[in-house]
Amino acid sequence: MDHHAYQHALANVLGGSELPFPEAEFMARRRALRRSMQAQGFDALLLTDPADLYYLTGYHTFEVSVHACLVVTAERLVLQVPSIETGPAVVTAVVDEIIGYRWECIDEVIEPLADILVRHPVIGVDAFSAGLRHGVFGELQLRLGRERFRNDGGELLDRLRIVKSTAELECLRESARITSIGLRSAMAIIKPGITDNDVAAEGARAMLAEGSEFMSLQPIVTSGRRVGTIHVNHKRQLIAADEPVFLEFGSAYQRYTAPMMRTAVAGRPSGEMERIAELCRRLGKTLCEAMRPGNTFDDAARAAEMILAPHAEQVFFSGVFGYAVGAQFPPSWVEGTGFIARGQLREFEADMVFHLPLCLRLPGQWGIGLSDTVRVTPNGGVALTDNDWRLLSVQ
Repeated sequence: MDHHAYQHALANVLGGSELPFPEAEFMARRRALRRSMQAQGFDALLLTDPADLYYLTGYHTFEVSVHACLVVTAERLVLQVPSIETGPAVVTAVVDEIIGYRWECIDEVIEPLADILVRHPVIGVDAFSAGLRHGVFGELQLRLGRERFRNDGGELLDRLRIVKSTAELECLRESARITSIGLRSAMAIIKPGITDNDVAAEGARAMLAEGSEFMSLQPIVTSGRRVGTIHVNHKRQLIAADEPVFLEFGSAYQRYTAPMMRTAVAGRPSGEMERIAELCRRLGKTLCEAMRPGNTFDDAARAAEMILAPHAEQVFFSGVFGYAVGAQFPPSWVEGTGFIARGQLREFEADMVFHLPLCLRLPGQWGIGLSDTVRVTPNGGVALTDNDWRLLSVQ
């Protein structure tokens, strides 16, 4: 059968059977987005970020490298996916229409999109979305006119997604629980002579066994001097006595991820390691105190910078004290809707959720990373994860 027959056959039996939330949750999200569209003068939105599509429809698949998009208007939601993804679209999403195109023929996406969008004078796009293909967007501009497109459409959804609903918070709590189990299992096997792969494998096994879906980032484990380099991962390296082992895990539950960093030492930590761990703890405490409605992301970053300043020449830090997390897909669990960093002037609101990635690295020597995923409340940040913010000494 062709993909049209496949789509209809599935719809008759399994339509919406894997919708991640009740339809009422999606209806509330759509109403809020449409109110924002009307207020900002958008007649339609063309969305391509897999997480945006998921947020509004429930659509999810592990194949996020292909073109997929959602057209949102005041009346309809139309989801366009490759032929091989019409099955996941039928099973996981609730939309008004699903349009499939042959996987091998990307040029087939243009005509149906142009036919839908031609009736709408002001079309918003997320110009910074990794899913917006230049060829597709350029062809639509040629057919419909560049003047009809506004590049700030993604901001509307970012402003909604960064504040989590009750249902989303429950998913983040469950991810936090699974993440913690993975970290405890992985740290329990750390000892000199095993590899960083052994530790990562045990963490992945534990999280998958406890219920994690495919993760937006696989478990991150490095040891010794390699901890001093940001964004390298396990690579068959033997763990030596008295070396720190850095772990950063994030399970996925209904695509929501609550990450956490821990650091263990395969033996006895040095006094300097303990001092850096204490600095991480102080940074986390300062940030949580500042993460309250009325303060800006910049306010919190500056408060943390004051704690870090005396050590700024000794350690490398990324410059981002926190980033929003929620529902995401590979290759990252970073939501991208907000960052706790210098110059970010948005104010905190209750039920925003941030991961605080406080890893301090001594390049070429070692590093210490400790973190929590934190919910904003009227009284400050409250952790969803359960880090004790101490080095684990494995004797």
